[in-house]
Order: sequence, then C-alpha cells, then structure tokens
Amino acid sequence: CGARAMPREIITLQVGQCGNQIGMEFWKQLCLEHGISMDGRLEDFATQGGDRKDVFFYQADDEQYIPRSLLIDLEPRVLSHVQQTLPRLFNQENIFSHPEGGGAGNNWAAGYTIGGSVQEEILEMIDREADGSESLEGFMMCHSIAGGTGSGLGSFLLERLNDHFPKKLIQTYSVFPNQSTDASDVVVQPYNSLLTLKRLTLNADAVVVLDNTALNRIATERLHVPTTRQPPGSYLPRSPQISPDLPR
Repeated sequence: CGARAMPREIITLQVGQCGNQIGMEFWKQLCLEHGISMDGRLEDFATQGGDRKDVFFYQADDEQYIPRSLLIDLEPRVLSHVQQTLPRLFNQENIFSHPEGGGAGNNWAAGYTIGGSVQEEILEMIDREADGSESLEGFMMCHSIAGGTGSGLGSFLLERLNDHFPKKLIQTYSVFPNQSTDASDVVVQPYNSLLTLKRLTLNADAVVVLDNTALNRIATERLHVPTTRQPPGSYLPRSPQISPDLPR
C-alpha cells in the first residue's frame, strides 16, 4: 500500500543494581550493532544503513541518538558508575535515584513499599517517553528477582505498567538467583524470588530467565574467569562480559 511502517518503539526499564548493570552492557552492544558511538553519534560507516534504530533510540535536535530507557535505582552507586562509563548516552531526565539513597536492604517488601512513594515521579518519566513514541509496542524490564530493588520495586512497576498500559506488551529479562545455598548472603532470597514470580506471572507477557547458576558455570568453565569471594548478595565472578548480580 506504500504506507510507511510504524516504528513500534520499545521502552526499556533498568531496575536495581543488577538491572542497571545488565542494561549498561545491553546498550553498549546495541550501539555497536547499530553503528552508534558511546556518546550517541552515528558512525560514518553506518549512515547508509537500513536498520530500525528508532525502535530503541530516538534522535535529539542535535542528531544525537538517545536510548528509550529509564535507569531506576534506590541507591546511587551503580547509577553513578553508568553515568561515568556512558556520560553522554542517556537522557539525564530519565535517571531516577531515590533521594535518601538507602536502597531496599535486600527486602522485597521495602522495595515494593518505596515504589508507592515514588510512583508519581517514575510514571511521569514513563509517560514522557511513551508520549514521545509514534507507535509504542511495549516495555522491556531488566532486573533481578533476588534482591530488594529489582524484585520489590520491579514488581510494583510491573503492576503499574499493566494497569497504565493494558494493551502494550511487557517483556522482562529476569536474573534468577544461584541455586547453591552458600552462593549468597541474602537470607530472604527465596522470599524475594517467590513474591516477584507471582507478579511476573500476572503482569508480564514474556519472561526471559537469566539463570545465575548457568551463567556462573559458563563464566568459570567456558570463559575461565577465576572465582573469588564476592561481596554479600553477589553471584557471578567479575568479568568484562558478564555483570555481577548485586541485589541489595
């Protein structure tokens, strides 16, 4: 019929420490695949490409490509690291850090409760991105189900997204915790995971399971990353390719 195809944009939500670590690597790879530099500029070799950059990016007035992404955490450490690593890529208005900066203390209930107090600001950010889309396809969330922010606040946001955008698709990339009992110091990890699983079942259209046990095996047996004792709550050995899951 000759009509121009709609972009079908996807908005990404990176929630919690693990979600933002995964998200940072995701955007690095996506920029590489689309020929976009780490400051959002189109590389010379990519100017003639027919790829659909507008699904995950939008162009600012100065032709810079900016991710359709929200970076959300309840403490500033990882967000500060992302901003230092990719200082010009993200829209600074789409970065939310709780003003008290105390995190969720590895507690699902704490993350979920805090979500109620900050929902207005976060939903305003989501609405702004949705309004800037021509034909929004849906949302993608990166998070962990074992800690406090990714599980609790992530669960709260899943419910709000489902209520606020009932006809839009919601897909998650959810990091599942190590099965080994001595791999984590998060005592309430099963509690956090079970409560999050219920929200994923009720509110997500698709869940991509990132099994930390399998990822840990790949890191040690295939990538030969030396295993070391990680800080409390972490699972994966440190690697330039695989971000550790450090829920709070």
